[in-house]
Amino acid sequence: QVQLVESGGGLVQPGGSLRLSCAVSKFTLSYYGIGWFRQVPGKEREGISCISAGIDRTYYADPVKGRFTISRDNANNTVYLQMNSLKLEDTARYFCARGPCVFPILPIIYENWGQGTQVTVSP
Repeated sequence: QVQLVESGGGLVQPGGSLRLSCAVSKFTLSYYGIGWFRQVPGKEREGISCISAGIDRTYYADPVKGRFTISRDNANNTVYLQMNSLKLEDTARYFCARGPCVFPILPIIYENWGQGTQVTVSP
């Protein structure tokens, strides 16, 4: 069955960097858009970036624009989220999912959610 598995989270100091990976299986990555989302307890899941199928169009939510970069490696069935200049408010559980890359990046139009990976930004 279709599967997306996130990895790469961890504890990092403010200003640091992390690269998250979303490894996909049982479907052809190049045919689908992939989105990255984050959620903190008690708040709604927030769409932060997505990359489209085909032409690799990308979108970013304002809180991460200029600091995060999404990319895809179709040959290795992986989508990445490079996160630089991390801030305390970036602390969240990060998820990837499959869906159309349009803006705004709404969780409701995505499917096949992974389990997430925790990112904690702390001094």
